[in-house]
Amino acid sequence: MGVAPRIDKSKTRKGKKHLESRAPKLIENEKKLMILKGHKTNNVLQECLKDLTSLKRPHAVFLNRKRHLLPFENITPVEQLAAKLDASLFAIGSHSKKRPQNLVLGRMFDHHLLDMMELGVTNAKSLHDFKNAKVAASSKPCLLFTGELFASDSTYTRLKSLLIDLFQGEHATAVRRSGLEHALAFTATKESVHMRSYRIVTQKSAGSAPRVELEEIGPAIDFTVRRTHLASDDLFRRALKRPKQLKAKKVKNVSAGKLGDQLGRIHMEKQDLKKVNTRKVKGLKKGKDVALNAAKKKAAQSMEVDASS
Repeated sequence: MGVAPRIDKSKTRKGKKHLESRAPKLIENEKKLMILKGHKTNNVLQECLKDLTSLKRPHAVFLNRKRHLLPFENITPVEQLAAKLDASLFAIGSHSKKRPQNLVLGRMFDHHLLDMMELGVTNAKSLHDFKNAKVAASSKPCLLFTGELFASDSTYTRLKSLLIDLFQGEHATAVRRSGLEHALAFTATKESVHMRSYRIVTQKSAGSAPRVELEEIGPAIDFTVRRTHLASDDLFRRALKRPKQLKAKKVKNVSAGKLGDQLGRIHMEKQDLKKVNTRKVKGLKKGKDVALNAAKKKAAQSMEVDASS
């Protein structure tokens, strides 16, 4: 399958708008997830792919047609589809005797593969298995990671980064307490990684802060890490590079203290202390000092005259 020809110009307004949406930006659009089915899939894996689509909606594209894809042997077809759909994330589900219930998660950088991890789904419950209220579509989840492996093991650290890219949602500058209604928890153990989804329920309490309860709503998936294809340190550093326009400009003579306080430094010219205006006190007036000194001098002179006489 060949790559679609690149179009740099368009004569219609709709075409120009489409090209502008695909063009590079300082603040990129929400990452789109492309979900693909392998040559063979079972019911458990199909439900997992549908649940991923529901969690990522509306920034998810589910291609229902079966494809013979071997991403660890040949990633080119996946890269071509991702470039065509402008998707930077992908998920591929397949099932075989050698690798049962196989789920491959990956991400792109500049339309080429950056990271890819193969996960084996050992246990799964779909959204439909939990008969309770769900959260609103496209709600931004609160991501929770538990386990030492996410900090000590390089593979699990990269998996954590991949999961954050996958589920972080749209960029938010502020958070409203009542807007926190969805939580995704990932727990890493030596055997597997457990993914759980909760609805955050707030209720009245005796204090000012509400009482928070977590209600599991699904999906609940347990998976193990199989094969990995991780980017080199140099390529990963390039992918994390931020444009100069987005970097915070350093303000001169302003620093932060150990407790987070903002400190400022002021530069002043050298002052003549004799000309500094101070508080005026009657006892320090120059005229009174001169008169007092003159009176003392006159009294001393009169005493000298009396003594000589």
